[in-house]
Amino acid sequence: MKTINDFNFKDQKALIRVDFNVPLNEQFQVTDTNRIEAAKPTILKILRDGGSVVLMSHLGRPKGVQEKYSLKHIVSTVSKILGIHVKFIDDCIGDKVEKAVNELKKGEVLLLENLRFYKEEEAGDVHFAEKLSKLGDIYVNDAFGTAHRAHASTTIVAQFFPTNKCFGYLMASEIESIDKVLKNSKKPVLAILGGAKVSSKIGIIENILDKVDHIIIGGGMTFTFIKAMGGKIGNSLVEDDKLDLALEIMKKAKEKNVKIHLPIDAVIADSFSNDADTRVEDVNNIPDGWMGLDVGPKTNVGFSFVIAQCKTILWNGPVGVFEMPKFAKGTIELGHAIADATEDGAFSLVGGGDSVAAVKQFSFDKKVSYVSTGGGAMLEMLEGQVLPGIEAINN
Repeated sequence: MKTINDFNFKDQKALIRVDFNVPLNEQFQVTDTNRIEAAKPTILKILRDGGSVVLMSHLGRPKGVQEKYSLKHIVSTVSKILGIHVKFIDDCIGDKVEKAVNELKKGEVLLLENLRFYKEEEAGDVHFAEKLSKLGDIYVNDAFGTAHRAHASTTIVAQFFPTNKCFGYLMASEIESIDKVLKNSKKPVLAILGGAKVSSKIGIIENILDKVDHIIIGGGMTFTFIKAMGGKIGNSLVEDDKLDLALEIMKKAKEKNVKIHLPIDAVIADSFSNDADTRVEDVNNIPDGWMGLDVGPKTNVGFSFVIAQCKTILWNGPVGVFEMPKFAKGTIELGHAIADATEDGAFSLVGGGDSVAAVKQFSFDKKVSYVSTGGGAMLEMLEGQVLPGIEAINN
């Protein structure tokens, strides 16, 4: 894997694809700086070498040029995080941009305008990619969150840098962390899969069955398994067309000696609300009119016991509706158990939008080994897919 450590950037202009698709409030202020901070080590390494940096990113899903999606709104935040003045230009290709890049001195950073102001970006247009390629001597991809898209700036542009292309520190960390789970894991290996639907996780389950020893299943997808096994689930979330699939997964797991752990009790509610009446019930005996919204206390103990035995832990998806305080306990207990296992030497990888939100909300992000920045990209890697943004650098 070629990373920026394989290059000296002295007197070189680095064209870096970053993921600065950050949330903005109504005053166009950045409300979450994590993605900008994640790119900082890569940018600073290049500047320390004596190079200059051209940053390209998208922001949102604009329809043509829309002022509210301009990257000019984030310039002051990027400057503050990097500790240097960042220049900005209101386009990303063309003579004006090439002139600004040519005038860039070593130690300087230029941020280009939103790539998606051009429809050619998402279309993976070769001519657009070629214009971008004129803006740097070395191409660096550090945008893991978009690595599963064959866009002009994430994939196609790499072909114009046959040897001068590499991963930034963030991309390299993401790839290494996922490889630690899928290829170089210490046993026993545990995958914790939560969230609403079995159908959204089937690709992951099928790919990891040969690589894990235990699977914990939580969240709404629990009830498809429980119903498939003849349990009463009341008004809980269920995919009735996936009952056979759930049984097939359990059969395959048994054949491969993988132990599946399902909840044994649940916190049930009479409505989907934090103000609902709640009680604890066996997970396979939920009365009509009630729904399971979190795992129960016996399950928390059981899951913690399994986690404590494992040396490699993948956590993808919460085990309850953690956004409501009444139904957050299971996810919090899970976080504590994973943090404890990590402290005892386990490698823990957290990824997927909801589980990342949960570890940040409950301050577990510094207590696990790695929190992935790319939801969709990570899921596709866990499913065994080759990501075009990674393949473009490796080719």
